[in-house]
Amino acid sequence: MLIRNAEIRGAGLADVRLSGDRIAELGALAPRPGEAVLDAGGGALLPGLHDHHIHLAASAVRAASVFAGPPEVGDAAGLAERLAAIPGTGWVRAVGYHESVMGLPDARALDALLPSRPLRLQHRSGRMWLFNSPALELLLGAAAAPEGLERDGGDYTGRLFEGDDWLREALGGTPPDLGAISAELAGYGVTGVTEMSPRNDAVIAAHFAQEAARGALVQRLLLAGSLALADAAPSPHWRLGPAKLHLHENAMPDFAATVEFIAAAHRQGRALASHCTTETELVFTLAALDAAGANVGDRIEHAGIAPDPLVEEIARLGLAVVSQPHFIAERGDQYLADVEPGLHGALYRLRAFQAAGIALAAGSDAPFGGLDPWAGMRAAVARCTGDGRAIGPDETLSPEEALALYLADPVDLTRRRRIAPGEPADLCLLSLPWAQARERLSSSDVRATVSAGRLIHERVDEAP
Repeated sequence: MLIRNAEIRGAGLADVRLSGDRIAELGALAPRPGEAVLDAGGGALLPGLHDHHIHLAASAVRAASVFAGPPEVGDAAGLAERLAAIPGTGWVRAVGYHESVMGLPDARALDALLPSRPLRLQHRSGRMWLFNSPALELLLGAAAAPEGLERDGGDYTGRLFEGDDWLREALGGTPPDLGAISAELAGYGVTGVTEMSPRNDAVIAAHFAQEAARGALVQRLLLAGSLALADAAPSPHWRLGPAKLHLHENAMPDFAATVEFIAAAHRQGRALASHCTTETELVFTLAALDAAGANVGDRIEHAGIAPDPLVEEIARLGLAVVSQPHFIAERGDQYLADVEPGLHGALYRLRAFQAAGIALAAGSDAPFGGLDPWAGMRAAVARCTGDGRAIGPDETLSPEEALALYLADPVDLTRRRRIAPGEPADLCLLSLPWAQARERLSSSDVRATVSAGRLIHERVDEAP
C-alpha cells in the first residue's frame, strides 16, 4: 500500500509505502503497478493509537448490558425506571452501578425494583455483583455458593465479591465475540491494545488467538494477566505482557505473598502491573516493589491518588504509570464528593509524573471507562469534570502530550512510536492537518486505520 500526500510530523507532506507489516519507504514515491493507493489529502498521518489498559471481553458484553450508574442514573427511582424499561423476560445485566445511587442494596432491595426477572448488577469497580432473589435462585441452583457470596446470618444477601469465575461457571457462559468491539476501536484509530484482566489465563489466551485468527480481533494484542498465563501455548496473535496484581483497599493481600508474586513475575521475565486506585493501594505496591526489587517495565495502573511523596517514590523505583485521564471528565464530580479535599490535586495526575521523569501512557479501562481515546486526550488537556469544575489544573497537558499517551510502545512505555522505515505499519490517518485536529481532538476526524499493513477501518462519508 502507498499512502500519498500525508502530513507527517518532522517530514512535512510525504508519501509512505508499506510492505507487509512494516513501513518500507518515506519520501516522494511513485505508485507501483497494481499497488493500492490511499491519498491522504494533506491529513495528518499518526502512528496507530494503543489502548494500554482495556478489558476486551467485558467490553464486548457491555453492548448487551444496561448502564445503571451516575450520571445517567442518580437514585433508586431512576434505577427502577431504567430496569423496568428493558424488554424481554429473561436475565437483566446492568453495569456501572455506584453506591451513591442507593448504597449497596441486598437482594430484597433489588426485588423491590425488579421482582419478576433475574437481575445481576455490576459495581463500576468491576469487583462486585449484586443479585436480586430470582437471580440468586437460578445461580445457586446451577452451582454451589462461592466463598465471596456474602451471608447475613444464614441468608445470602445477594452481594458477590470477586466472583466472576464462579458467575461465568454458574451461567454457563462462553467468551464473547470480539468483532464489534474491535471494529469500534479501529474506528477510533486504535491499532493495538493491552488486555489487562487479572484472571487472564491459557483459556482466554486461546480465545483471543481464535478471534484474531478468524479476523474478528484486528488489533495487535499484548496480553497481561495471571502468572499461569505464562504457560499458555505460544501464538503469533498475541504477546505475553505483565503479571497483573489487582489490589482492593478493603481486602489487601498478605504482604509477603505479594512480594513473592512480584518475584515470580520477574522470574518469568515479565513486568508487574499493579492496580492502584487509592493511596493505600499505591503505598502497599511501592513497598512490595521495594522489597522484591523493581524491574524495568514494572508499572502502576491508574495511580488514582498520588501525592507528591508517592510520585517521588514511583520515580525512584523507575516505574511507569498508565493513567485514565478521561476519568476526570467521567467521574470527577463524584471524586470531588467522595475524596477528601486535601487529595483533590492528587487525582489522576499527569503533568507531575512527566515532570518527575516517569514514563506515562493511557488506557481506557473499558468497559469501566469510555472507549474513545480522543475523549481521553480532551480530558487530559481540559482537566474538567462533567459539571465543568477543574481538578488539578496544573496537571493539564498540551494536545501533543495528550496524543503521546497513546503512542507509547506497549512493551517499552519510555519509547514513543513514530513513522519511519522499519517501524510497524500501524497507522491512524486523520482527515485534517494536525494544526486543525489538535484544536478538536475528535474521533470523528479519523479517516482510516491501518494495522500490520492492512486497512482495518476507512470512513465512508455520506453524500450531502
